[in-house]
Amino acid sequence: MALQDVCKWQAPDTQEASPHLPQAGGWAVPQGWDPQTFLQIHGPRLAHGTTTLAFRFRHGVIAAADTRSSCGDYVACPASRKVIPVHQHLLGTTSGTSADCVTWYRVLRRELRLRALREGQLPSVAGAARLLSVMMSRYRGLDLCVATALCGWDRSGPALFYVYSDGTCLQGDIFSVGSGSPYAYGVLDGGYHYDMSTQEAYALARRAVAHATHRDAYSGGSVDLFHVRKSGWEYVSRSDAWVLYSELRKLPGPGPEQEREEEATPDRAGEGGEPSVAPAPGDSRTPAETL
Repeated sequence: MALQDVCKWQAPDTQEASPHLPQAGGWAVPQGWDPQTFLQIHGPRLAHGTTTLAFRFRHGVIAAADTRSSCGDYVACPASRKVIPVHQHLLGTTSGTSADCVTWYRVLRRELRLRALREGQLPSVAGAARLLSVMMSRYRGLDLCVATALCGWDRSGPALFYVYSDGTCLQGDIFSVGSGSPYAYGVLDGGYHYDMSTQEAYALARRAVAHATHRDAYSGGSVDLFHVRKSGWEYVSRSDAWVLYSELRKLPGPGPEQEREEEATPDRAGEGGEPSVAPAPGDSRTPAETL
């Protein structure tokens, strides 16, 4: 007996194409089941996880991400690319459902190309971010999952925007998205400053993603690093995350004995051994008078 006889399913009319999904009653489900109840109980429950980050500094915008694509507890691809180029001066990190991210970046690339043909120039990074947020906001509530950081360089210089599928659009200097973002933020907050050199920025991005992949089970594989300059974006490197983390663990740092010695040594001034007290900002009195 054919499967269509068991499920009472009939093939749709292929003469007329429709961009819409069939109604709930059109899905083939076992007899005696309500389609909505069946999908809620037996439908796929997929956990999304990744680590992507981007930050802006004086020499451009850095974008970095891990390469592990996970589907629940299953590693679907250990070497995927989560930084997608849009045009020569714009790229974006992807977090969420891989198919949604790739699809919407194709739509964004097409719309920006059409605007460039009509207006004679590409929109700014802010314009591209607003365009993407407006297009995705129309699908709010339909389980669309796209979280991206748009990194680019336009007439105003380096620019960085965060866009979410519910229409959120934010401008900032540092963004990290994904399940490993809390660990990446911990490294970025301690080492980021706008006037850092290019090599310092590369090292900071690699270190943040490597530490996140070590703590987050859904992140791993390798670390992709991109740099957006005035001349365009550049693919810097792909480094193995575990090898990178092992090398970072070998770097010298303050040991526990040195930390205890610094904590136990008080700050003393003068022969009497009295602790020094710094005056408050704007206070012209001497330390003795403040006591």
